[in-house]
Amino acid sequence: MSKPDLLSSLRCIMLLALVIPMSLAAQAQAIPVEVKLNAQGEYRLYRGGQEYFVKGGGGSEQWDELARIGGNSVRTWSTDNAKEMLDKAHALGLTVMMGLWMQHERHGFDYDDKPKVQAQLEYFRKIVMEVKDHPALLLWGIGNEVDLFYTNTNVWKAVNDIAKMIHEVDPNHPTSTVTAGLDPAEVKFIMQDAPEIDIYCVNTYGDIAGVRKNIAAYGWKGPYMITEWGPNGHWEVAKTRWGSPIEQTSAEKAVSYKERYENEILAANKNCMGSYVFLWGFKQETTSTWYGLFTRDGLRSEPIDELERFWSGKEPKNKAPHLTSLLIDGKAASSSIMLTAEKRYDAVSVVADPENDKLQARWQIVPESTDIKAGGDAETAPTPISGLFKDKTAQSADFRAPKTEGAYRLFFEVTDGNGHCAYGNVPFYVVPPAAGEEPARMVRFKQQEMQ
Repeated sequence: MSKPDLLSSLRCIMLLALVIPMSLAAQAQAIPVEVKLNAQGEYRLYRGGQEYFVKGGGGSEQWDELARIGGNSVRTWSTDNAKEMLDKAHALGLTVMMGLWMQHERHGFDYDDKPKVQAQLEYFRKIVMEVKDHPALLLWGIGNEVDLFYTNTNVWKAVNDIAKMIHEVDPNHPTSTVTAGLDPAEVKFIMQDAPEIDIYCVNTYGDIAGVRKNIAAYGWKGPYMITEWGPNGHWEVAKTRWGSPIEQTSAEKAVSYKERYENEILAANKNCMGSYVFLWGFKQETTSTWYGLFTRDGLRSEPIDELERFWSGKEPKNKAPHLTSLLIDGKAASSSIMLTAEKRYDAVSVVADPENDKLQARWQIVPESTDIKAGGDAETAPTPISGLFKDKTAQSADFRAPKTEGAYRLFFEVTDGNGHCAYGNVPFYVVPPAAGEEPARMVRFKQQEMQ
């Protein structure tokens, strides 16, 4: 062998010596996650050989706060910026349920179109190959509520093909799919057409107790998780006579979160792997406060205090204010409040802070949203009306009803100056002035109510 050939061979050997350990290190980055039956015959999730109960939040904001209060995982709905999200979570000691956003029939996707279905699978294959060895990856969420308003059940075969692909290329992470609520038909379809799914995941709100009670009876005997849960959904609550849903206050939501976490997640069926609360962040959905655990300004609401108690086992050092009641003209939201255009009214709150922090309030009147979507699709927030308030404190406000007939909400938010808030809103309907007789609109509402 000539000297140049010898040098070339030595360089190749040295390069291989560098590349092989680097390749092995990259493979070793993955922390194996698996579902196993324990000695008691219960399904449990294990990460790196240690039992792992998911204490998670769904959303892309405030992850540092989730980690601070004892949470351990976050959920994404898509692979947008997947590597960046995984790196961010890993830096905070969190894991990620990585969502693979399958297209929805309600948005026009056809699961009989085989080339498009295959293209979707190949797109996911590329993403999976790119991030499957990241140490923050916990499991794959294949599709979110693809059963919402659907008719073509071939979607479950597409789910299965994606799960099968993942099992072939990534032996270290379980697969899951997420349904909108729990229905026996979907359980049957998934068991029949998507046997590659390891964990059944459910998004549920007011009906969360139905998962614990029914999932095994519907046929699913394996592991499951609650991947969205929180307050009563806007489709599950009482409505005013003109159809506006009545939202829980932050204090009422805190009670719901506590009861649901304690009774339906911690004390749930032995096969529950944990949960992702919704929404860990802010979002306009029906109202600006309905689902977000944080305000637009990043203030944390009272339900987070309950989560901190469960996740950390400790009492929050500083707690959110507590709103006991919010009234307009002495009436609660359930009263279907009718106000006369441009007439003045009083709004009164009963609110206190556990640490007696000084409270600052914000009052707003906002037209009822007309941009109500389904399945969490993006909505546009209505613009607050200015110039209606005269005097405002944390306990009361003097305001003038809008001059245009229609549905509105009075929003109240109070902050303690330490990053915490309480909130509530009261829907009301504005009718035009009527000289000496009841407005025709009010008469019609009463007639509808009697029917």
